[in-house]
Amino acid sequence: MRNQHSMLFSSVIAATVLASTQAYGESEHFGKTADGQDVEVYTLKNESGAIVKLITLGATLTEMHVPDKDGKSADVVLGFDDVAGYQSEDNQYFGVTAGRVANRIAKGKFSLNGKDYTLAVNNEPNHLHGGVKRSLDKVIWKAKEVKTKLGVGVRFSYTSPDGEEGYPGKLHVSVTYILSNKRNSVRINYTAKTDQPTPVNLTNHSYFNLAGAGSKTVLGHTLTIAADKYTPTDDTLIPTGKIESVEGTDLDFREPTRIGKRIKSLDDTAAIGYDHNYVLTRQDVKAGELAVAARLRDPKSGRILVVRTTEPGIQFYSGNFLKDQKGKGGKTYAHRSALCLETQHYPDSINHPNFPSVVLKPGETYKHVCVYSFTAK
Repeated sequence: MRNQHSMLFSSVIAATVLASTQAYGESEHFGKTADGQDVEVYTLKNESGAIVKLITLGATLTEMHVPDKDGKSADVVLGFDDVAGYQSEDNQYFGVTAGRVANRIAKGKFSLNGKDYTLAVNNEPNHLHGGVKRSLDKVIWKAKEVKTKLGVGVRFSYTSPDGEEGYPGKLHVSVTYILSNKRNSVRINYTAKTDQPTPVNLTNHSYFNLAGAGSKTVLGHTLTIAADKYTPTDDTLIPTGKIESVEGTDLDFREPTRIGKRIKSLDDTAAIGYDHNYVLTRQDVKAGELAVAARLRDPKSGRILVVRTTEPGIQFYSGNFLKDQKGKGGKTYAHRSALCLETQHYPDSINHPNFPSVVLKPGETYKHVCVYSFTAK
């Protein structure tokens, strides 16, 4: 049964529909965590046939249904049908909001204003995606429906106390997903404020397969990345501090390239495939404004994903550790059957003064926008 909040949301949406707004949504109970906390799911729909589902656990994008070139809809992101799946070892950050600091921090250590900090090492020998027990993907966020001229959505908010997962400062975080009224695009707005200097680097960790979640591979997809440079890494995937050209390397996606074309050459590297941060070109685009970061296409379905962001980097990960786990509808998520395009600051930026800073100070507001836009032809 729906709770009072759900009924209120439904009545608001009903009024919205009567007012001829093209997108609408509803919320309902999704389940309970292992320690008994309620998890809600929000469903957003628009007149173009897109359906987006989001849950309060991890401010997670669980479903994204978009049509192919023939108008047939499919869910193109990986996920699970229940809370237990999202709390299991099979969940490799599917669709979550990752942070406080997404990606890796070398050896789980950094210094800030003369003080040393130690974080959990959960990706030996490094810290990954904010920690273990109370990283942003593992907590319950407050949720509130929102309406804008662009469409309808959900604003998730969470306050991370000082010292949570070893990070300094009390951090107020907001993540808002907006499904556009007519275009099949999802806009993600991130904001954060702190009472002490602290590193912040948030991202969405959705795994995409434009042929439909559960399809066998993404190696036939073609990818373009708007970057002529990348950040080389050591054998533990920590940046060396250098920024180098993709020219002449198997990392060059400046022109549309089939993902499987050169991936075998990376099998014996530390990344075991693609797991690289690209330095976005952002030509003629001012800081803080959206720029195209990547374009992904599945030739068979005709679906196209364009990623735009305000961030300086994007991590391309080719699903190298997917392990045939069972996902939504009992579908199997095979090795390299989905990929991630994570808009972000560079990995381990807190330990590299020459990288764009991830330090948020009191009185400042962290802002990050990412837009996933889907078309088909």
